[in-house]
Amino acid sequence: MADEIEFDRTATTPAGEVATLSPLVRRVIAGNGGPMTFTGTCTYIVGRGTVAIIDPGPDDPAHVERLLAAISGETVSHIVVTHTHRDHSPAVPLLKAATGARIVGCGPHRPSRLLGPGEERVLDAAADTGYSPEELMHDGDAVTGPGWSLAAVETPGHTANHLAFTLAEEDTLFSGDHVMAWSTSVVAPPDGSMAAYMASIEKLRGLAHARYWPGHGGPVTEPQRFLRGLVQHRRQREAAVLNRLGQGDETIAAMVPVIYQGLAPALHGAASLSVLAQLEDLVARGAVQASDPVPALTSRYRLA
Repeated sequence: MADEIEFDRTATTPAGEVATLSPLVRRVIAGNGGPMTFTGTCTYIVGRGTVAIIDPGPDDPAHVERLLAAISGETVSHIVVTHTHRDHSPAVPLLKAATGARIVGCGPHRPSRLLGPGEERVLDAAADTGYSPEELMHDGDAVTGPGWSLAAVETPGHTANHLAFTLAEEDTLFSGDHVMAWSTSVVAPPDGSMAAYMASIEKLRGLAHARYWPGHGGPVTEPQRFLRGLVQHRRQREAAVLNRLGQGDETIAAMVPVIYQGLAPALHGAASLSVLAQLEDLVARGAVQASDPVPALTSRYRLA
């Protein structure tokens, strides 16, 4: 029997508090908690003396000030970015101005596919389009400091440019929004791609890490078991979409209330985009047909 996902929604440390997670890792959570961000964005400080800061968070001067206070007397050598959603990278310029650290990690924001009519607005709503790294990292590229190294693992899916980072010295992975203990990741076209997301999950299943530190919430403590659960979950969601098509539903609006029974209304928009991501993948695989050349929230769908 496949592993079920066991989400961990226990409270993390309060926003703004410096939490020492391991000899090399500290965390400060931004004050941007909400339905999509849980208790807020996790910003990680890696190393001692000379440090890297992963995902400075939203454009929030108070959060940046708390980060600077946490590293008082230390040097920031690198600002490392997993992806360019507005809750992760907009604080980069503020932190750069304060520290002079080198901006490294993912590339500028881009969609996972060609944009359909009207999708520019959807993309801009979540995207930090002003982000630009000084050093673009690819699989295996690493930045180092005294006693620590961060190696990039390309994990597209949540966004096209998403990276995770291995901290070999502690056998851990900073998983960004790709894998989180508190919830499944939102895969929302055109930023996200379900096919890419599933391929990235399989990629991580081929790597061995003892623990993940995600972009929101607490750690993933049994990564391989959790990944198996994620694969099973997505397969169940795909089966649910195919079942609704088989029952005669033609629109995403008709499918969401049935597939996501009991979901808070505030999350119906995200659920609709998740169903769209599943349908995009099914259309690309030839299992489903769409009424439009680029599958959209308003398209009509049927089994092929």
